[in-house]
Amino acid sequence: MSSLKERVLTALVLAPIGIGLVLWLEREAFALALAVLFTFGLSEWARLIGLRSQSSRLALVAINAAAMAALWEWRSEELFRVVIVLGIAWWPLAAVWLGHFGFGADRRRRNVGLKAIAGSLIVVPAWVAAIVLHELPQQGPWWVLFVVALVWCADISAYFAGRRFGHTKLAPRISPGKTRAGVYGALAGSAAYAAIAGAALGHVAKGLVLLVALSLVTVVFSIVGDLFESLIKRHSNQKDSGSLFPGHGGVFDRFDSLFAALPVFVGGKLLLGL
Repeated sequence: MSSLKERVLTALVLAPIGIGLVLWLEREAFALALAVLFTFGLSEWARLIGLRSQSSRLALVAINAAAMAALWEWRSEELFRVVIVLGIAWWPLAAVWLGHFGFGADRRRRNVGLKAIAGSLIVVPAWVAAIVLHELPQQGPWWVLFVVALVWCADISAYFAGRRFGHTKLAPRISPGKTRAGVYGALAGSAAYAAIAGAALGHVAKGLVLLVALSLVTVVFSIVGDLFESLIKRHSNQKDSGSLFPGHGGVFDRFDSLFAALPVFVGGKLLLGL
C-alpha cells in the first residue's frame, strides 16, 4: 500500500503538469519537450541493454536525437506516415521476441546492437505519432490526452482486476505480477473509457464503435510494449529503468505502454478517418 500511495502521489503531481503542457504548448515547443523526455528515456535504455561506457550511451542518444531533428527539419505528411508504419510494424516482431525469452539475453555485441535498434524503433515512431496527433486540426491536444488516459485507464483497470481475480499468470518469466484477469480488466476498463471519452469528443454511432475497437487494439499493443520493456529488464537483472518518477521508476517504466500505443492509435485513426 505504501508503494501504491507513492505512485498515486507522484501521479497527482505530474498529471496536471503533463496536461497543461499538452494543452498549452505550441507544436514546436511540444515536439522539443517530448524529444527531450524521450531521449532521456533512451539514455535509460542504453544502460538496460548493456552499453557500459558513457560514450556509447551518449552515442545512442545522439543518433536518435539527430534522427528526430532531421525528421522535424524535413517533416512531411508522407514521411511521418512512413515512420509511424515502421513503428507499428515493429510491435508484432516484439511480440514474437516475447515468446523466445532467451533470445538476446546475453550481452554479446550483436544482441546489444539489436536492442539498440529496438530502442530507436520504440521511441522515434512514438515521438512522430504524438506530434501528428497533437497537430490534428480538430482537437489535436485533446486526442493526445485521450491516448495517455486510455493507457492509464488500462493500467489501473488491469491492476485492480489482477488483484481481485488474478490467478493465472500472463507471462510469469517476464512479468510475474501480470495476470490474464488483468488483461481482461484492462480491455473492459479501456472500452468503457473510450466510449465515454469518444462521445465527449463528438463521436457517435459507427464512429464511436470504430473508436472503441481501435482503442482495444491499441491497449493490446500497449500490453506488448509493457511486457517487452519487462523482458529487457529481466535480461539485465534490473527492477526499473531509472528513478526519475518516485514510485514509477524511469521514463521507460512510465511510458513503455504509451510508446507502443501512440503509433498504433494514430495509424488506425488516420486509416479509419476518425
